[in-house]
Amino acid sequence: MMKFDEFRGAVELPSDYLSTDTKLAVKFANGNRFVARPGSEKSARSFSSVTLLLEDEASRVLDDLYNTVRPMLAVSNGRHILMSTPFGKRGHFFKIWSEERDLWEWFEIPAEKCPRISPEFLEEEKRTNPWYLQEYCCVFMETVDSVFTFDQIAAAISDEVEPLFGVD
Repeated sequence: MMKFDEFRGAVELPSDYLSTDTKLAVKFANGNRFVARPGSEKSARSFSSVTLLLEDEASRVLDDLYNTVRPMLAVSNGRHILMSTPFGKRGHFFKIWSEERDLWEWFEIPAEKCPRISPEFLEEEKRTNPWYLQEYCCVFMETVDSVFTFDQIAAAISDEVEPLFGVD
């Protein structure tokens, strides 16, 4: 809701534009609602016919929560927008990015293309921030505590291996 509050402060809305305004929800005069929910599987339940679902920092949203909110879009055939920088090669955000790109419309905007971020700032971050590629260049990096890389694990998986005991 903080981003919505920033937006509302930046534009002048007619006095009759909002019919309800609380810390976690806004209801517009036309009946539409904007509801902010905490990021947990239990607190996200109970909504249906959602027409637009915004998932901020999607790479850090747990897969249980992602799987909980997806059915909310079924009745309305609503849109689901995921926004995030990468956070390792894991989770639904990485899976969508790496395996399901043809099912989604996607935009990749590295920091160097953002006019609000100066080249000087990025140069300093590049020198000092070990997560620079991930945070500013849209690169999914290996997790730091991995023994094997994602590519090594993927290369070790095969459908052609004979089962050892007939039911593997």
